[in-house]
Amino acid sequence: MRAQPETQRRLPHMIVDRYEPVNLLDLIPELRLEMEPELAALDRLLDDDKLFLQIKADFSKRHPNSERLGRRSTPVEVILRMLIVRRLYDWSFEATERNVSDSLILRQFCRLYLEAAPDDTTLIRWAKLIGADTLEDLNERVVVLAFERKVTRGRKLRSDATVVETNICHPTDSGLLGDGVRVLGRLMGKAKEILGQSGEVFRNRSRSAKRLGRSIAEGTRRRGEEAKEASKAAYERLLGVARASLKQASKVQQMLRSEEAPLSGRLADELERFEGLLERVVEQTERRVLSGESVAASEKLVSLFEEHTSIIARGKASKKSEFGRKVWLSEVEGGIITGYRILEGNPSDEKQLLPTLEDHLRLFGGPPRLVAADRGVYSSANEEAAREMGVKRVALPKKGAKDTQRQRHEQQGWFRRARRFRAGVEGRISVMKRRGYLGRCRDKGEEGFGRWVGWGVLTSNLHAIARAQAAR
Repeated sequence: MRAQPETQRRLPHMIVDRYEPVNLLDLIPELRLEMEPELAALDRLLDDDKLFLQIKADFSKRHPNSERLGRRSTPVEVILRMLIVRRLYDWSFEATERNVSDSLILRQFCRLYLEAAPDDTTLIRWAKLIGADTLEDLNERVVVLAFERKVTRGRKLRSDATVVETNICHPTDSGLLGDGVRVLGRLMGKAKEILGQSGEVFRNRSRSAKRLGRSIAEGTRRRGEEAKEASKAAYERLLGVARASLKQASKVQQMLRSEEAPLSGRLADELERFEGLLERVVEQTERRVLSGESVAASEKLVSLFEEHTSIIARGKASKKSEFGRKVWLSEVEGGIITGYRILEGNPSDEKQLLPTLEDHLRLFGGPPRLVAADRGVYSSANEEAAREMGVKRVALPKKGAKDTQRQRHEQQGWFRRARRFRAGVEGRISVMKRRGYLGRCRDKGEEGFGRWVGWGVLTSNLHAIARAQAAR
């Protein structure tokens, strides 16, 4: 085996655990600096080694020899704490870098000490390495910590669903067609530079699509048959522009596939992806606008960039439909979210109770004494299954008309108290949305959405435990 160069053998490990500890608060005793009680409790909570090791395991997958070779990284402990601070205060990555760098208290909390704060782009790169599955495991570990610290006993369980919106504009057929033409035009412009060619095949039709989209938007403000016909004609021209762009993109993709450069292959893959998405938009626009067909929400594409987004009708007066993903939450007493699931589409709430109880059995080793949910979860099968699992009191209000026996059952004192307890999960969801834990997702893609929800639930649980310990 060939010996490694001396300089390579002397390289320090890439993955660094932590900096040498320094107590910044003791360096300037005149200022009498100290962490607020909740932050101090959170600081002690994050000393748990299992949390640290799970994050380090994901970071070690960045390159095959990340634990042995390379320049020294920002320590795992610093990254973990800065990412939690980011969600705790609902900051951007840039604001997190700036605020942690400027605050002695946050420097001490993040174990940054006297070192330079990592750049926001560095935080983004490390954050993308932490998978959604890892965050689920971290949350389960935090639930165990809550149980060990007697913040919760897992005796009462309540569940509800909410919608976490993706970061997209309100979808329209003309807007989606315009986005598709624009993106294909941009990608073909990059292909033109790589291939070193020119001609009609590289033509960018973005201006035509934008002009037609503006014409359609202006036409929606007018009423009458004449306005409808004008709008339909504009849509036909816009569809023609989209089809022409698709033909061009297909030719350019074939040209890129014949090249041997790695960049050509990646660009061809990206062209192929957006071609498929634009074809879906063209098809649904033809069905809706030209044929007058009603397209099911599950078949619609509402974003080219967040294609996993679903249309979810919640029946609220203020917002009839939301664009994002439905998230099912399970909460026990003490304000701890024991589990969350990101659902596909808009499934029935009735199907969510049994998986929730199974997760509770796995985490706590036994069933809760009480389970409460809203009317959407009710079914006689759910009540029977919950009792078979060992749940003593099942509070699921029945929908529709009730016979006398059912009315008496739901008027019992324990059932009414359980319904009041269940209402608390709606308050928890409201708090998590206001604080940004489950606010509009700012991370990109389906994997990013999973990380956004995971970090939000994890931070909420850590804050709940810290608040309970600080109050003692």
